[in-house]
Amino acid sequence: AQDLEFAGITRNSMDAVSDRDFGIELLSALSICMMHLSRLSEDIIFWMSQEAGWVELGDDFCTGSSLMPQKKNPDMCELTRGKTGRVYGNLITLLSVMKGMPLCYNRDMQEDKEPIFDALDTAKLCLSVYAPMMASMRVNKDRMYEAASDPALMATDLAEWLVKNGVPFRDAHHRVGKLVAYAKEHNLRLDQISLDKMKISVPEATAECLALWKPENSVALRDVPGGTAPKQARTQVQFWKKQPF
Repeated sequence: AQDLEFAGITRNSMDAVSDRDFGIELLSALSICMMHLSRLSEDIIFWMSQEAGWVELGDDFCTGSSLMPQKKNPDMCELTRGKTGRVYGNLITLLSVMKGMPLCYNRDMQEDKEPIFDALDTAKLCLSVYAPMMASMRVNKDRMYEAASDPALMATDLAEWLVKNGVPFRDAHHRVGKLVAYAKEHNLRLDQISLDKMKISVPEATAECLALWKPENSVALRDVPGGTAPKQARTQVQFWKKQPF
């Protein structure tokens, strides 16, 4: 064990030859890793869609559509999302091999190699592509700002403003709900409602409330650790840049 730089010897000889927990734990970790890559892939696929158009990936990581000449497919994201199920399958394969084994070695355990090696190769391949792919991303700030500027997204900010000014949340929620209903009934955006009209549903409203509909103000309000305020975002960026990986 010392020559192989192991932490120690196995204290049970049957466990030494028949335990595959290390492989199951490795496949579990790889499955979790792939799950997160898949979720990120799903976001990027939507961000690149014509409905959103918020980001664009480099040509090296995309292909054109065989039918629609204007379409740019985020292939690496789609393939990563698909390969996640493959890694999950490898985990289930090894669990299924082990579930019927007595507490000693049987030939069935020769089936442990293929799922482990395949999952490792698959995860390494996806990770090797993701770093340069993310580095190639270009952000369409104007489209993102336009999407974030819908004042309906800031209705919660008005409710929170009321709570900070002494209104119980259940009442604040009800009053802002009435304001939203008024806007829909009159086909208005929330930022098109005058202060006088706002006071009909929200009597406590002041001129300060009219500034709540700006996305940059909404983001800045979440000035807590892990929040969306620019100061907090910069803090997180600096923290992760200092990590040893």
